Amino acid sequence: MCAKDDLKMSPIAQDHALHPRNNGPLWNYNGHARITGPCGTMMEFWVAVEQDKIKRSSFSTDGCGPSLASGSMATCLVQDKRVEDAVFVQAKDLLEALGGLPKEHEHCALLAANTLKAACEDWLDRNRRHEKNKTGEPSCDTCGEKECAAKSPRPDESKKDFEERRQLQARLCRIRRKVVVLSGKGGVGKSTVAVNLATALMLLGKRVGLMDVDIHGPSIPTMLGLEGEMIQSGEDGMLPVELGGMKVMSIGFLLPHPNEAVIWRGPMKMAVIKQFLKDVDWGDLDFLIIDSPPGTGDEPLSVCQLIGKMDGAVVVTTPQKVAAVDVRKSITFCQRLQVPVIGVIENMSGFACPACGEVTPVFRTGGGRSIAQDMQVPFLGAIPMDPQITEACDEGRAFIHQYASTATAQCMERIIRPIIDLDAVVEKNT
Repeated sequence: MCAKDDLKMSPIAQDHALHPRNNGPLWNYNGHARITGPCGTMMEFWVAVEQDKIKRSSFSTDGCGPSLASGSMATCLVQDKRVEDAVFVQAKDLLEALGGLPKEHEHCALLAANTLKAACEDWLDRNRRHEKNKTGEPSCDTCGEKECAAKSPRPDESKKDFEERRQLQARLCRIRRKVVVLSGKGGVGKSTVAVNLATALMLLGKRVGLMDVDIHGPSIPTMLGLEGEMIQSGEDGMLPVELGGMKVMSIGFLLPHPNEAVIWRGPMKMAVIKQFLKDVDWGDLDFLIIDSPPGTGDEPLSVCQLIGKMDGAVVVTTPQKVAAVDVRKSITFCQRLQVPVIGVIENMSGFACPACGEVTPVFRTGGGRSIAQDMQVPFLGAIPMDPQITEACDEGRAFIHQYASTATAQCMERIIRPIIDLDAVVEKNT
């Protein structure tokens, strides 16, 4: 553990760091979660629930003082709380109870809050399955809507097709917002935008899933430092790889070697995307961010058709005319499939000097804004080229988290704010 004088923590935080409460495995538990944060620190929580209340909880971490303090305080705050209330404990609650942490260690509180939430959700999932098994109800009951199309077969629909559709709908009903990130052309930084969008949502305490449907060129595992991770099987399907409070799924996790080429035609690609949605245990999510390959082909079409109702699309372009022209096709694609366009992002818009932060135009700029105006969709903003973005991607770190204090990261936060606010706007209207 780091020396307390170096950490400059409050007396309360220092006490919890040096004398952590409820530290160590809980052997009799019915809710559990283990998460590795973006900084590489592992946090694990166990909860023992009786009559819907947390009677005992414990944690373990390989992190330093702030991690110990955050985990310790989390177990104290949820003692005798209802599980439904405990899932809403946030990083800010831990920071307030601890009297604050050094700025560079505030992410420890977020990791503790996310892991605690995941452990509580694990209990809720187990309890939900238990109740369902007791009633023996065969129909989808996740959304509670009597008119849900998944509750009865369509005309001429086989029993097998209906069962698959019902299973798919049962997963989708637990995901509140589905957002796809598109680009008309390759190499515009679409995956970078998807990774940083998902990370920003996670850092706000949202339950986030990131699904990479770029079958032929999956880059999400590399950008998040998850190369070599393998998918495990759980009680309710395949378990996505977890990073912080984010659940990640990619074909890259299923390949025997990173150099392996995926040589598939359309039907096979649609089948694996369907499997990602139907057979992966996403659990309850606030957002599912879908990183789609360039163009308007099989993968984005399959995603939109399988999900049915998308909450929105983010279209990424660069200033060059050849990329800006292709973005029109992506917008038209969304309009044809009735997918709302949240907005256009112009990436690589000028060069941000790593020394002073001044942005110098390299290519002509304004193409993204112009096309957004012509196509009557919002323009979210422009992201400059920044050497640190490339550095973060190569190191497997999310730029918006690793370089949060930089001008480019703050620019990125402003640009993705309408996507973050999408959830708040819908919540207010429901």
